[in-house]
Amino acid sequence: MEQSDFVHTGQKVGLVMASFVTPSTLAPSLSKRSWQDQGIITGLSTGAHYLVALSSQDVIDVVASAAATWAVFPDSWSVERRRSAAALGCELVMAPLGLGLAAYLDRRGVATARDGLLRQGAWRMGATGLCGSVLIGATAGVRRLDRAVGADGRLAALPLSIPVGLATSALIERVQRESGSEAGLDTADDVPTLRGLAAGGGVLAVLYGAGWVERWTAEQVRRLAPGQTPGAGLAWQLVSHAAFMAGAGIAVSALWTRVMQRIEAVTTTVDPWMQAAPGVWTDPMTSGDPASLVSWESLGREGRRHAVTYVRPAPVAHPLALPDGRTPPDLSIATVMGEPARAHPVQVFVGLDSAATPTERVELAIAEMDRTDAWSRSLLMLVSPTGTGYVNYVAIAAAQYLTRGDVASVTMQYSKRPSPLSLGKVRDAREQNRLLWLHILQRVRAMAPDERPEVVLFGESLGAHTSQDVLLGWGTLGPQALGIDRALWIGTPGGSKWMHEVTGAPRPDVDASLVTVVNDHEQLAALGQETRDRLRYVLLSHDNDGVTKFGPDLLNRRPAWLGPDRPRREDVPLRSPRGIPAGMRWRPVTTFFQTLIDMKNAQVPGSFRAWAHDYRADLPEFIRDVYDLECTDEQMQAIQDAVRVREELREGVFA
Repeated sequence: MEQSDFVHTGQKVGLVMASFVTPSTLAPSLSKRSWQDQGIITGLSTGAHYLVALSSQDVIDVVASAAATWAVFPDSWSVERRRSAAALGCELVMAPLGLGLAAYLDRRGVATARDGLLRQGAWRMGATGLCGSVLIGATAGVRRLDRAVGADGRLAALPLSIPVGLATSALIERVQRESGSEAGLDTADDVPTLRGLAAGGGVLAVLYGAGWVERWTAEQVRRLAPGQTPGAGLAWQLVSHAAFMAGAGIAVSALWTRVMQRIEAVTTTVDPWMQAAPGVWTDPMTSGDPASLVSWESLGREGRRHAVTYVRPAPVAHPLALPDGRTPPDLSIATVMGEPARAHPVQVFVGLDSAATPTERVELAIAEMDRTDAWSRSLLMLVSPTGTGYVNYVAIAAAQYLTRGDVASVTMQYSKRPSPLSLGKVRDAREQNRLLWLHILQRVRAMAPDERPEVVLFGESLGAHTSQDVLLGWGTLGPQALGIDRALWIGTPGGSKWMHEVTGAPRPDVDASLVTVVNDHEQLAALGQETRDRLRYVLLSHDNDGVTKFGPDLLNRRPAWLGPDRPRREDVPLRSPRGIPAGMRWRPVTTFFQTLIDMKNAQVPGSFRAWAHDYRADLPEFIRDVYDLECTDEQMQAIQDAVRVREELREGVFA
């Protein structure tokens, strides 16, 4: 065996790693994906693994270079032979050492971010060592074969990195399947393999092209460096790198700012037909009405839509035609419930532009509650909206039907951007919500005990995150301390720390009997009457909702929902499917990008059904049971039919 068989470049090992992980990017995940989605997953995953493998191999090479000087090698060996032996030894030692440490950490449990980074580093070094060892063995084998058949170096000249990576991946996957650890896995029939791989190659080509342009520019700058001072060229090259990165950062920042301005401009526009809505489609019991303290113009698009879609207590004598020409059917409380309304529902909404500061917005909300006498309603529903200010129409309508109008909802906007672009607003929303709730707590506790309304929370998506963030660090004691009687959160993002706080390891401030996470109403009902009577805080999270699963921790540690005790995939009639696809398992970096795409796909608008990040069809039953409201089975069916029709009308009007 030639000594140079043991010497290879980091680029070759990086290619082995990228090829090794490519088949795993085609594994099924939470949702069906397009070939464009597959291209993004494959391109970014393989590119990231390639780059990290380069760094890992650099570390191994540094250790090998130092080991080559050790006295353990015979003095008669040449420097090249020492380097080759040291390189082979480091690769062979690093593979079992790194992978073994990663396996040990997996069994012990990766509970913290530090453990995750340690586990990721161990796995990364072990996997890189394995790729390097396999490449060394394959290179040596091909060279021996080349000499045996007299190919004069033609076989030895063949590139081996990609075939070696693919073959190693196929072998490991086969062993896992035959061992029974992945028997009966879901197939990847829905994964667009060929077009997805082609798109992934395109993504890599774009990334490589951008990198090549940057390196070429830096090299040209280095050649143009004035003078012959040693290191001057390198200094100029480094300056070029820095200038390129700074320029890219400025361009991205400017583009981001412009995009955000355009998005926010859209969320403040007025639907043309709603120019005449105040006083016509609104009511004094809703914000934005001429009688309201909150101006119509300050509500924003979502606030205005919220203001006109309240449930009418009684049939309208002369219903107005909708903008599309249709006359809306009678979906009043009296008609749907088959009994008179007890009160007129109150809807308080304070837009981000309704006042300059959070304190002023809270004061305006309290004043609006005083104006509408919201305190006299039996149910006070505190709603934290999504990023744009959207409030789930089905949730509000269901509560208004079930209470026969005896409900007041209070909503405060904290952003004008879609939820994925509003993550930087979570802190502002948390402080604003906390201030509002404390004011409400003070007012409610000042009331006579028999006159106090029941105070409940509702939050969807980022609204669930922002309302839960108020309770962070308090466990289930938090809502009790703030006078929150019950809460329903739907589609809670995976980044909510309070959610992990109350559903994770036992804590002294968490009463596990008060909180639960379910996929559908049948799961809630299956808990039994005694358990349901204890529940106060329910998180409705569909198992195939990528929003509830995605988080940066997927980069370096396996989440509990991909653990050995995860529920098997199960279809439920008229519900979002339960469980996780058996073929989906955690893979460093790759699962991060797969779930990122799942999160994007979960939010694609669709028909009225319980699926992924759409919880509308679930809500009537959950609003009834979580808030402990009453209705007959016939009334519940009427509510479900009514909210479906309302959604169809709303989508036609606001499309």
